[in-house]
Amino acid sequence: MQLEQATLATVNKWLNGNYDQITKDEIQQLLNKEAYTELTDSFYRDLEFGTGGLRGIMGAGSNRINKYTIGTATQGLANYLNKKYPGDKIKVAIAHDSRNNSDYFAKITADVFSANGIHVYFFSALRPTPELSFAIRQLGCRSGVMLTASHNPKEYNGYKAYGADGGQFTAPDDKMVMDEVAKITDINEVKFDRIDANIELIGEDIDQLYLQKITALSVSPEAISRQKGLKIVYSPIHGTGITLVPKALEQFGFTNLTVVEEQSKPDGNFPTVVYPNPEEKEALTLALNKAKEIDADLVLATDPDADRVGIAVKNNDGEFVLLNGNQTGSLLINYLLTAWQEKGKLTGNEYIVKTIVTSNLIEAIADAKKVTYFNTLTGFKWIGQIMTNLEGKKTFIGGGEESYGYLIGDLVRDKDAVVSCAFIAEMTAFYKDKGSSLYDALLNMYVEYGLYKEELVSITKKGKTGAEDIKAMMEKFRNNPPETLGGSRISTLKDYELGVETDLGSGTKTKLELPKSDVLQFITEDGTIVSARPSGTEPKIKFYCSVNAPLKDKQAFKETDAVLGHKIKAVMIDLGV
Repeated sequence: MQLEQATLATVNKWLNGNYDQITKDEIQQLLNKEAYTELTDSFYRDLEFGTGGLRGIMGAGSNRINKYTIGTATQGLANYLNKKYPGDKIKVAIAHDSRNNSDYFAKITADVFSANGIHVYFFSALRPTPELSFAIRQLGCRSGVMLTASHNPKEYNGYKAYGADGGQFTAPDDKMVMDEVAKITDINEVKFDRIDANIELIGEDIDQLYLQKITALSVSPEAISRQKGLKIVYSPIHGTGITLVPKALEQFGFTNLTVVEEQSKPDGNFPTVVYPNPEEKEALTLALNKAKEIDADLVLATDPDADRVGIAVKNNDGEFVLLNGNQTGSLLINYLLTAWQEKGKLTGNEYIVKTIVTSNLIEAIADAKKVTYFNTLTGFKWIGQIMTNLEGKKTFIGGGEESYGYLIGDLVRDKDAVVSCAFIAEMTAFYKDKGSSLYDALLNMYVEYGLYKEELVSITKKGKTGAEDIKAMMEKFRNNPPETLGGSRISTLKDYELGVETDLGSGTKTKLELPKSDVLQFITEDGTIVSARPSGTEPKIKFYCSVNAPLKDKQAFKETDAVLGHKIKAVMIDLGV
């Protein structure tokens, strides 16, 4: 194998350009070893600055996370800000998680902003992503950057860019930022020379204000005061959650928290887990062991940048079970709407938001409570956009997405595991105060609204060939959709890339009102929904399957759940995945 000419040209550009010697030595070693596959993956393209920023493997190369790709992204963002707000004193906020090099990349980001005459509020130590979103809004910033790769493996890092509302950029600004980044073709255009006078350290003052404001959101303080001894086990999985989650639980009134000691220290190598992802059962192993040991009521675990949370509860056989993101999200919305209703706080002006791949159980709950709901594309920036558009007009109660990300209240514009942990604990106390476990609350919800069962199948396809494979799979489904799934005929096809919904029976086409996105959704006559979409942050194609059936009583749960599980398997076989 040889390098393609375009890739070789980029390699030579780095070897001969204004890059540091360590970077050049790393590239030369790969050339000497004839590591052409690795060189191709590192240099075959520029790491794409997408609508959320950057995410990739750390290392030398145009398609890797390093000083130069971070610097280029920041210079482009700075150019956008200086063009959009001419003559203003522009302020930005910067934070980072516990990943290897996150602190270094945060410093590079601050250096470049400062060199461009922009005032930087720089968190003096690691902090959760949602606190950055809060700080942007609180400090009147025009933008902000979080250095994190969320729950990706330790080899990854990333760069999340935010707008003035504290949410990730949406149209038209996302394209404007991307265009400015793309215009930078020479590393000499990046201003790396730090101006210290433009950088201001922040930290505990923002912590206290944030904690004070999320505590004020509490809906059931009386239940907490009666159940304050609720046994909670918490793991930050070596991430930023340790800085705020225990404090938030304490401020809400909980007095019996056990932190998983082995995972309490921030560590970018994530030594106790394969993946620092609360969606993975393995990542919660230590927390579950501790929960069994102390007979806990609730297990909470957050990802490295503390924007997502996984939970476990005891079932009626006394075994701890992990809840998936749809179950936790549905429980939270059901709790919030119930508690607001009990307090007489529902006026008809409230709303909730979920994504199109998140359980329709949430819609059923909102309909029953007569609360407005909105569906958005996958990605919390779309939830944030609706919140910003409705600010001052309607009251946002909560929202979320199936990938373990939730938000309660409107203090931030991103998913927030800090406020979510506090409210999941409050919800547990609320039901315990009524003589019910959280697991019983789940079953009761299913009896009332129907048993919805969802499953996500992800197929990983790495590198250049993987990206091509994923594109080919989407084209196949777009051009030759299956006729039936799980024994039920497909009645509706929604193609969000083309912006068209097709009734396959009549052939009638209607326009979809959401922005374009490479997502296909198949809806069958019996209410099964399958969504296919390439991941925007990982080399994966994802298939979301949702099936549902009535649940006559709690005793029928296992049997009905098993039937739905078999149905999902049949659907996936029909899809060929």
